[in-house]
Amino acid sequence: MANDRAADFIERREIAGWSDADQAELDAWLAESFGNRSAYWRLEHGWRAADRISALGSTTEWSGDDDLQDLRVAAPGRRRMIFAMAACLAVVVATGSFVALRDPSGPAAEMADAAPVSATRFATPVGGKRVVPLDDGSRVEINTASVVRTAITASKRDVWLDRGEAYFEVAHLAGRPFVVHAGSRTVTVLGTKFSVRRDGEKVTVSVVEGRVRVTDVKLGTQSAAVISAGDMVVAQGASTLLTQKSEERVRDALSWRSGMLNFDQSPLPGVAAEFNRYNRRQIVVTGAEASRRRIGGAFPAADPEGFARLLGEAYGLHVQENADAIIISD
Repeated sequence: MANDRAADFIERREIAGWSDADQAELDAWLAESFGNRSAYWRLEHGWRAADRISALGSTTEWSGDDDLQDLRVAAPGRRRMIFAMAACLAVVVATGSFVALRDPSGPAAEMADAAPVSATRFATPVGGKRVVPLDDGSRVEINTASVVRTAITASKRDVWLDRGEAYFEVAHLAGRPFVVHAGSRTVTVLGTKFSVRRDGEKVTVSVVEGRVRVTDVKLGTQSAAVISAGDMVVAQGASTLLTQKSEERVRDALSWRSGMLNFDQSPLPGVAAEFNRYNRRQIVVTGAEASRRRIGGAFPAADPEGFARLLGEAYGLHVQENADAIIISD
């Protein structure tokens, strides 16, 4: 049954060792039918809610963002009990009488950013890229280490960018708005090709074609900024920065679509951070001189070793490599 298979996937995800192959197996199963997706998302939603209830009642001291720590260390009997609670909550959700549980410490934007349990989830690993055709004729190209959820209905089209970056080619359909939810911002499409990048609560929107409206969900329409081809918006907190007619910046921001990273005299630590988005082997920059170095040019995103060698040859910087890192220093 779909519920049993969904339960198996959810339990496997909560233990160490979940791999790209496991994610591919899950994605393929979800793509088989709406029934599979519905079973998985109902049960996954119940699992998270049950876990939050458990966490609120636990005497364990928590650290970081890992809301699932107690499930991984729980005894098998306790894990089964929590899983049963998750299933019960999933049934309540399915009947439409679920009362939302809200973490009092979480921002209001998290609630506005929540997708319905029927949304379809797409994810990419570090260094991965994926093209997803949507039922409405639109197309989403998902960048490295990103998570996107979609809910396409007869009346509207919603996408949630939970993490990372995605490029959208939106089919124009009168009366069916296309809205991207990214943290505290919504991006409403007015007929366009554009990208949205989310780094925590920092959201960057780059428009290639057409127009979009970027709105702060807390402030409403009074905060809306309409931008068109060649424009970029960088939004964080209550601030929204608009750079108009920056076609070259937009082109550089979207160079990842061809596997490249473009920089225009950018500080080396920031360049390293961009490479690190695409590679498990991380670039580490140390030393005042190396940190002040500015970089311009185009480089393959998947070749941090080649980039580091060029720096060593061009600027005399010291490059040291080990299994996990490439260290660039004075």
